[in-house]
Amino acid sequence: MPGRDGEATGTVAVERAVPGRDTGCALAVPGGVAVVGTDDPFFRGDGEGPAHRVSLRPFKLDAYAVSNRRFAAFVAATGHVTEAERFGWSYVFHAFLPPGSDAPAPAGTPWWRKVDGACWAAPEGPGSGVAERLDHPAIHIAYPDALAFAAWAGGRLPSEAEWEHAAQGGLRGALFPWGQDEPSDTNARHCNIWQGEFPHRNLAADGFIGTAPVDAFAPNGYGFHNMCGNVWEWTSEPFRIRSLSSQARQRNALAIQGRERVMKGGSYLCHRSYCYRYRIAARVGHTPDTSAGHTGFRIAYD
Repeated sequence: MPGRDGEATGTVAVERAVPGRDTGCALAVPGGVAVVGTDDPFFRGDGEGPAHRVSLRPFKLDAYAVSNRRFAAFVAATGHVTEAERFGWSYVFHAFLPPGSDAPAPAGTPWWRKVDGACWAAPEGPGSGVAERLDHPAIHIAYPDALAFAAWAGGRLPSEAEWEHAAQGGLRGALFPWGQDEPSDTNARHCNIWQGEFPHRNLAADGFIGTAPVDAFAPNGYGFHNMCGNVWEWTSEPFRIRSLSSQARQRNALAIQGRERVMKGGSYLCHRSYCYRYRIAARVGHTPDTSAGHTGFRIAYD
């Protein structure tokens, strides 16, 4: 996904959210030694490897990504204004806009459109809404928005190791939350991703053009839904690449400068032909102010 056209992000500011009552469904995740990353990376430049071990304490994680229903309750209780609302715009996938829309496209990613007024409550811009999508994941969520919600809900964002450990669902070394069964344009029973020719022809074999309800598709072995596909999920992890190559050092310098955080899981726009990032070990780094029509999150708890 693109960034916000080079605007400076500065220090990540998090408002003091008012503690509230949340309706999340947190599941226990056993602690122990987790294997994070892979020794067989697909995108080496993303820092998917090498695999390494991380000791984790037991924790809890929401079974679902935070839904529009839950995010609306948070906004009603706190008056939170999201980054997309502060900026006045966010990125919307081109197919969701009316024909002839003149919303500009960022360089390099022509399938995105910079839409004035797009935000979590108006996912496709003015005139759209979430009344019919209350059980879909909240989108256009930037990192500070996720942190503020977590504070209100009494939780936090998961680390990358915690996220991968939960996504594996007890299947150590699994490629996907359900195992090794590869999704395809005809095998669409596991997750919400793109089927067809990206970015112009979506077969929607999984039943969804955009987001799916947070409880769609079968859960993994630990009970978590949609850990891969549907929406990208923020983690607390700073984005770094564990490599000594000059390219990695340059990428790390840019990540540090932009205070990038790791996002996991891929989204409904992922397809193996261009974004094979709906694998557990896949990862991307983005600046905290990044928001788009496929950025969401889920909450962890100590």
